[in-house]
Amino acid sequence: MKPISDGMNIGEAAEKAGVTPKMVRHYESLGLLPRVHRTESGYRVYGESEVHTLRFIKRSRDLGFSIPVIGELVKLWQDRRRPSASVKKVASAHLAELDRKITEMASMRKTLGHLIHCCQGDDRPDCPILGDLESFVAPAPTETKVKARALKAPAKRTA
Repeated sequence: MKPISDGMNIGEAAEKAGVTPKMVRHYESLGLLPRVHRTESGYRVYGESEVHTLRFIKRSRDLGFSIPVIGELVKLWQDRRRPSASVKKVASAHLAELDRKITEMASMRKTLGHLIHCCQGDDRPDCPILGDLESFVAPAPTETKVKARALKAPAKRTA
């Protein structure tokens, strides 16, 4: 491996950050990672700063932050004068979304567990799981959704 002062190629930087070279290119294309210096032959050259940013992005992904939110977090992280309240607001919103998803998934798990319990799982064709899936009726659209759809729909021509 060449000295750090010479920089790292994409594979070395990716390995140090715990991501794949493909993800490094992807994060660069999205603007999460600034474009890096290239050699005369066009190879990217990464330093410790870029690896540090890649680790930040990876940890953010591991915590379930979306790419747009990670972009916001990277900007906040790079702004040493930002108030921590801004970071807390972003993290709190993500936590609320995680809580909502956990509640939703717990409900799905409970329903599915009940259906599995009710299914005999034998040679008979009767199956409460399929019966439940078959009997689902979509909820009626809310008034707001109906109005929004009407606004998006192209006007019908009358002859």
